Amino acid sequence: MNIKGGEIKTVEVKKFLMDKALILALLVMIIGIIIMEPAFLQWRVAKDIMTQSSVKLIVALGLLFPLLLGGTDLSGGRQVGLAAVIVASMSQAADYASKFYPGLPNIPIIFPILIAIGVVAVIGAVNGIMIAKLKMAPFIATFGMSTIVYGINCLYYAKEPNNAQPIGGIRGELTILSSYKLFGQISLLIVIAAVVTVISWFILNKTVFGKHIYAVGGNENAARVSGVKVHAIIIAVFVIESILVGMAGILEVARTGGANSAYGFSYEFDAISACVVGGVSLSGGVGKVSGVVLGVIIFTIISYGLAFIGINPNWQLIVKGIIICTAVALDMKKNSK
Repeated sequence: MNIKGGEIKTVEVKKFLMDKALILALLVMIIGIIIMEPAFLQWRVAKDIMTQSSVKLIVALGLLFPLLLGGTDLSGGRQVGLAAVIVASMSQAADYASKFYPGLPNIPIIFPILIAIGVVAVIGAVNGIMIAKLKMAPFIATFGMSTIVYGINCLYYAKEPNNAQPIGGIRGELTILSSYKLFGQISLLIVIAAVVTVISWFILNKTVFGKHIYAVGGNENAARVSGVKVHAIIIAVFVIESILVGMAGILEVARTGGANSAYGFSYEFDAISACVVGGVSLSGGVGKVSGVVLGVIIFTIISYGLAFIGINPNWQLIVKGIIICTAVALDMKKNSK
């Protein structure tokens, strides 16, 4: 009886190590960084990491939705860039010398925000329709959309009189989303990311819509037989994802005080990597908001920590690539079992 109990415990330990292997390895790396540079354990560093994680977390939460369906969105990063350029082009101060729209007065900042969100929401709806109605593979559909969105963004960005020049002179009504410090310490970006996290958790865990997302991702045919409106769920998921990445683009403008057409490049890959590290399955139906938060924070700590101890940025890319490949390999191994 004791032998059997021991075998069960061994199996449980192996399962835990399989599920958490990458996170444990990354934690060991973080401990190594702290040992090499004890100054890494400072409140200032923690604030910087949380601030840098904020926009990345919103993008990752956006990508979590299609990943739960067993899909993805390779146009997410380009949508970040398009939303950034649109909102920046309409949010410049009236007296700024190099205005994107000469003569445009200081319109209420909510209008550029709503226009940017509306544009990317339409893109998300088109992605959803291609995947749900036309039965296109998410990888192919969103890869094609990524190229289209980037082309549109470049054409818009290069129009007269801007001529592809970086957009600056952003009004304080928008940059305050980044510059304002709650209690003089916590960036408003962190607060916004926390609110988005709570809302995402509530949608996925406390609503019928959230349960249907997991059902479709787990077994689309079974969900359809059970009465779930699969097409509507898929389209809605891609619209939600686009709204979130659009928000991230707007917050990037607030954080940097400007925009250009390169904004958002490869954001979707970092987001997908963080999701997989956090336990989201590429096969769909498995994943938690808490795991995504953990994945984003770990990635940010690694990137920030390696820079903090003076590691060459090219080595940082290699480390990130190894993490991504390992995460996917572990996910595939778990699914095969």
